[in-house]
Amino acid sequence: MLWDVATVRLVRTLEGHTWFVTSVAFSPDGRLLASGSDDGTVRLWDAQTGALLRTLEGHTGWVRSVAFAPDGRLLASGSADTTVRLWDVASGQLVRTLEGHTDLVTSVAFAPDGRLLASGSLDGTVRLWDAQTGALLRTLEGHTGWVTSVAFAPDGRLLASASDDKTVRLWDAPTGALLRTLEGHTDEVTSVAFAPDGRLLASGSWDKTVRLWDVASGQLVRTLKGHTGLVHSVAFSPDGRLLASGSWDKTVRLWEVATGTLVRTLEGHTSGVRSVAFAPDGRLLASGSYDKTVRLWGVAP
Repeated sequence: MLWDVATVRLVRTLEGHTWFVTSVAFSPDGRLLASGSDDGTVRLWDAQTGALLRTLEGHTGWVRSVAFAPDGRLLASGSADTTVRLWDVASGQLVRTLEGHTDLVTSVAFAPDGRLLASGSLDGTVRLWDAQTGALLRTLEGHTGWVTSVAFAPDGRLLASASDDKTVRLWDAPTGALLRTLEGHTDEVTSVAFAPDGRLLASGSWDKTVRLWDVASGQLVRTLKGHTGLVHSVAFSPDGRLLASGSWDKTVRLWEVATGTLVRTLEGHTSGVRSVAFAPDGRLLASGSYDKTVRLWGVAP
């Protein structure tokens, strides 16, 4: 049954970043929202009130990705300074700097158990780190272009990576073995996200489409068309019924996963939407934009 999201509304606009907002992420308890920006900072906001709680400074280049650890105690950020930084959420203090990439870090993601941290880079590799010690465990090579996005499956055994080589690759996280290459996009793949049950994988691309893949078989399930600009980011709702996509066309689109039907187009940003993320309870959707703002949308079924 198609969701009635006629009540989707703009709840709040968060202002403060002085350059593009490139990544947004909710804490596991939904109380905090982190945003990364090309102004080189990470900002922590109260997700309910929109109040700015803390600005994390230290990167010497653009911040391109932020991700909370599953227990909410650590926040990871990836930057153009080629490093991944781990921050203590409670204090805002820098815990550790992970070095090894030789180019901009585009994406960071924690495994569901919090033990591993994955990072993707314009150096064409995915790196797996021990999230507690910062030790480099493994470097995954195979993409023939930049790695633009990484995401763990809900069970933590699969890792997906997207690349400007137009492919998505699925890796065995414990061993680093390449399991499958998903081909079909006709331009750079910019974002990947697993459905909550792990059965589907969504990918967004510069070809202006979102594709849904069957994880077990690697087969294309559905192609979602409608954006008029490149798709920068994709995110599933916590119950897996909705998929959000953010695009250079300045919109966020909400799709029904089961049918591929476009449910709603959210407009308001004055420049391209770079990142989208659902709150853990699914009632809020955050979008970060090249217009330097974060917008919070109320989503009700």
